[in-house]
Amino acid sequence: MNGRSLVTELIAKGGLYGLTAEKFSLGRPNPEVVRAMLDAGVRIIQYREKTKKMGAKFEECLALRAMTREYGAAFIVNDDIDLALLVDADGVHVGQEDLPVAAVRRLVGADRAIGLSTHSPEQARAAVAAGADYIGVGPIFATRTKDDVCAPVGLSYLDYVVREIGLPFVAIGGIKEHNLAEVAGHGARCTALVTEIVGVRDIAGKVAALRRILA
Repeated sequence: MNGRSLVTELIAKGGLYGLTAEKFSLGRPNPEVVRAMLDAGVRIIQYREKTKKMGAKFEECLALRAMTREYGAAFIVNDDIDLALLVDADGVHVGQEDLPVAAVRRLVGADRAIGLSTHSPEQARAAVAAGADYIGVGPIFATRTKDDVCAPVGLSYLDYVVREIGLPFVAIGGIKEHNLAEVAGHGARCTALVTEIVGVRDIAGKVAALRRILA
């Protein structure tokens, strides 16, 4: 199975979509946190570190790529297409202000997944037309994980995607244990929680609690 198929299959199957966020990880390095997520059963990992130097990101991604292969998990790199190619990631995730999907496809080829963040019905429809493999839907609620985040889109946009868009998708943005059931109840099968996972000491316990809600 190539990386593109692995990513889309895991997202369509549902569950937790893990992201790195070292500044919220209680002083722990990304490999330690990702290992804990993988041990707990998370099978999609996105590397998202906006401010690190490229050399440091490369070394971390090499380690995380080896680790995710060990667990049969998908590994996705945020924004840095060259980095995704160098470490043989399964996919790359881009935003609305990054390179367009068609240009990314020319770089990554047919065997890697392309995810695109979307914040409106128009952007979701455009993602389908452009050939994205999956979309991010959010931010559902207010979030401080990203510095350049847009206003929350709320559950109404999630309802639209569930009803009208055929692509696999990940619900993201401000999702916590206390509101995860509500998000899942609106049809989100795959959900991304950042600080709720990386920002706790007992990652295994937290992931188990979240998976019980999704089940």
